[in-house]
Order: sequence, then C-alpha cells, then structure tokens
Amino acid sequence: MPQQHSVSKEEPRRWIKRYRTEVAASSASVLSTVTAFPLDSVKTRMQTYPYDGALHCVRTTYKSEGMRGFFRDPLWDAGVTAPLASVTLVRTISFSIYQRSKYVYSDWMARNVGFCPLEHVNKNGAYPNLGTMACFGAAGATAGSGITLIALSVLMANQKNVDPKKQAIALSYHNKGTIKTLTNIVKHRGFAGMYTGLNLHLLRDTLGTGIYFATYESSKQLLTTFSGTDAHKNPIAVLAAGALCGIVSWALIYPIDSVKSIYQRNALIRDMYRGLGVSMGRSAAVNAVFFSAFEFFKKRINALKDTP
Repeated sequence: MPQQHSVSKEEPRRWIKRYRTEVAASSASVLSTVTAFPLDSVKTRMQTYPYDGALHCVRTTYKSEGMRGFFRDPLWDAGVTAPLASVTLVRTISFSIYQRSKYVYSDWMARNVGFCPLEHVNKNGAYPNLGTMACFGAAGATAGSGITLIALSVLMANQKNVDPKKQAIALSYHNKGTIKTLTNIVKHRGFAGMYTGLNLHLLRDTLGTGIYFATYESSKQLLTTFSGTDAHKNPIAVLAAGALCGIVSWALIYPIDSVKSIYQRNALIRDMYRGLGVSMGRSAAVNAVFFSAFEFFKKRINALKDTP
C-alpha cells in the first residue's frame, strides 16, 4: 500500500514536468491577464468611444462605474472570466507550438547551415545574431499562424458591429454570451462570418508573434550576457525583455490590428494609431508580468526531482 501511494503521488509530478511549458504558460497567463485587465479595458474603451485621451477615459469610467468598470468588457458588459479563459487557451497553445517549433528549426539549421541556434544561445557570453533571431522569429511566426483560426473565432464573438446601417445586427450581438454571439454571427454572416478578416488576422499574428518571440529571446540573451549572469538568476533581464517584446511587437503590427478591427466591424476608417500609447503600455505590463511568472514557474518545475 505505501508503494501504491508513492506511485500515485509521483504521477502528477511526472505529468507536470513533461508538460512544463504548457503548465507554466497557462499559469503565467492567468496572472498577467488579471493584472493587466484594467489597461485592456481602457484600451478597448478608447478604440470604441470618443474619449479625449487615456486620463479622460480613466476619470470618466471611474466616475460612472467605480473600480468595477475597469474589470469588465465595455462592449459586452462582461467580466474578466471570458477573456481569462480565451487568452489562457490561446497563449498556452501558442507557447506549446513555439517550444516545439524552435527545436525543429534549430535542428534544421544545424543540419543544413552548420549552425545550431539553441546551442549558441546557451553558451556563456554569447550574443544574439541573425541565425538565432531567424530561428526564434520563424518559430514564433509558426505559432502565430497556427493559433489564428482559434483566436479569430473568439475575437469575432467579442466584437460589436458599429456600422449604422447594420445596427439591428449589432444589437443582436450586444450583451450576449460567447455562444449566443457566435450563433448570431453565423445567422447573419454564415460560418464564413466567424473568419471575417482572416487574411489580415493571419498577417498580424504571423508577423507579430514572430517579432514577439525574436525580440524576447534576443533581448533576454543580450541583457543576461551584459550582466554576466544566467537568465534564471536575473529576473530583471526577464522582466525587461518581456516588456520590450510587448512594446516592439505592438508598435510594428498596430496598424494591421487597427485595419483588421475596422474591417471586422465594417466601421469607418479612423486613425490607425488611436490608442497606441495605451496598447503599448498594456502590452509592456502584460508581458513583463507574464514572462517573469513564466520563467519562475518553469524554473520551479525543472527543479522538481525526477521520478524513477
């Protein structure tokens, strides 16, 4: 009986170590999403309603709704639960694809080019180069394109059509749950309606995720090399790299994201950089928290004793 009890205790540990990337990514995603949800709410409000600026949006929201107003979706009157679930799912899948892809690309480059990016990154004192950035960028682009179909269905279920000519359809979407909203989209636009703007979304996620991971891995390597410490022993480098990758990726793909949102809502063309400052601030905060938590959780999981 004691032996059977020991085996049952070892199974969860073995499973956690095997899927450490997914476990760390999902746990970190929950933490970062809850932490940055107020900024996300402000960003969405600024892109949807005619506020004079971020401070005006914050003051107006707090005056009319209190602190609770920063923890709900202004379009759907929904709380943090729906985005928490969808973001966690998408991010976990994205990191899983990325983790596997970077080993595939690194092995391919080692066989065909004679340079192994992952071996280079793990050398003390090594700096990022075109080979490592290409490997991480390609792996990130693969992850971004892989999650597009999943993410787009969720996003379409959380966007409101604001075209005056289609207000009746917009009202049928308003204040509904995700399933009800998807049903209405299919009713009015067909199944293809769930993938409106697919080309723009694919372009945004492929480029954005490629830039995202290439920037994170390269800046983390650069900062740890400068400091002369290992990444696991330098939380400031991880924090800074996470914030930087969020800022850089958003700044470069923000126009594509704006065009995609406008196209999906059939809205009038507006300034493509409206709300960019809030978006970059939110992205920096989310990714600084996310990568700090991700590396911490992964380090703790790796420290678990191996089971026989």
